[in-house]
Amino acid sequence: MKKEKLIILIKWTKRLLAVSASILWIVIIYNISTSTLSFNEQAPYCMGSTMLIFMILNALYKGLDYYLIKQAKA
Repeated sequence: MKKEKLIILIKWTKRLLAVSASILWIVIIYNISTSTLSFNEQAPYCMGSTMLIFMILNALYKGLDYYLIKQAKA
């Protein structure tokens, strides 16, 4: 029973992380796009923020998966 609750908790944590990362990304891209910079000056900020946000999300996902696999073996 305890492992089932842990699996459900991790799944909901992943969903929450994905939604929050997506909202954060949309807010940052919106702020960059409404700035007075030209497109050529905005592009590095858009690419950099996208890569950083989703790299952190991917690392958190992999960490949660690693923890879940480690708990399943125990």
